[in-house]
Amino acid sequence: MAQRLHMIDREAAGSIQGLDRMEDESVRERYLIRSLIEEAMTSSQLEGAATTREVAKEMLRSGRAPRDHGEQMIHNNYVAMLELKRWRNQPLTPEAVFEIHRLLTVDTLDDPSAAGRFRTAEENIVVQDYEGNVLHAPPPANELPERMQALCDFANAENEEGFLHPVIRAIAIHFQIGYDHPFYDGNGRTARTLFYWSMLRSGFWMTEFLSISSILKNAPSKYVRAYLYTESDDSDLSYFADYHLKVIVRAVEGLHGYLARKADERKKAENLLRPSSRLSAALNHRQRALLLNAIRHPGKVYRIETHRQAHDITYQTARTDLQRLVEAGLMTQHKQGKAFIFLPAADLAEKLK
Repeated sequence: MAQRLHMIDREAAGSIQGLDRMEDESVRERYLIRSLIEEAMTSSQLEGAATTREVAKEMLRSGRAPRDHGEQMIHNNYVAMLELKRWRNQPLTPEAVFEIHRLLTVDTLDDPSAAGRFRTAEENIVVQDYEGNVLHAPPPANELPERMQALCDFANAENEEGFLHPVIRAIAIHFQIGYDHPFYDGNGRTARTLFYWSMLRSGFWMTEFLSISSILKNAPSKYVRAYLYTESDDSDLSYFADYHLKVIVRAVEGLHGYLARKADERKKAENLLRPSSRLSAALNHRQRALLLNAIRHPGKVYRIETHRQAHDITYQTARTDLQRLVEAGLMTQHKQGKAFIFLPAADLAEKLK
């Protein structure tokens, strides 16, 4: 555990080559949006959202409204993750936790009034497995106000003696929300969001580029067992902390691999778009310039009028340029108000190959 904490100290609060030195802020922002979308999707899928990855990405990238319960869960989680930039510089209070819970659960609960409030004694919340066996009975509802205040004091490191590593503190907050189960629903999403809040507040800036839930989702039974081992062994948090540290390390290593792949893809894609390349023969010089720009500025929005002005061409010619790129699968087209916008394909470099 000490070795993993050292690695996280070095990587998540220090620097990751290729990201912290990135000259182009739009590329950096692209990686951030990618991680937020991934975390929003997988955190919601852990709690039952059935929307596919492709549909969820299309919804969040285009900005369209959610169409069903699963999409609403993912949309809410995405909004809450964006809001962490505002919360991370503030101390945690019960009111802030309620606000986070409201954002995560709005329009997704059977009882809309349950958003942003404690569960009641009548709601009788327990954690069960798929066969209905009770795995965990949370503390009584009447203890929740006192327990939440104690958790906020702990999160803010108030009135403490000695040193507790901030990553362990974040993991403990995650565990305690799951243990107390203070809400009717959405406890897991709230716990993971508060984990991110605590990590970012402690200076682990790389955390917002990581998706913890994507790893938890791949082996949900291990996630559950980490809770159960701690609860069944005199509340020894070592089980949950050890498991969670492995997850964070895997997420950091995954980001390293992702950055390396994207750098390689970008270099190969730029080579494919050289004027002398075979691919360039199928594109006019305006389309080739647009695609090169899209590779260097992932996530950039393109419009017919701006393309027309950039190349001093007619509106119809600009429209044809962009629509043929859509037909080739290199761009996607979305309606925004009365006009169309065009986005680079998510896997543009692969499609160019």
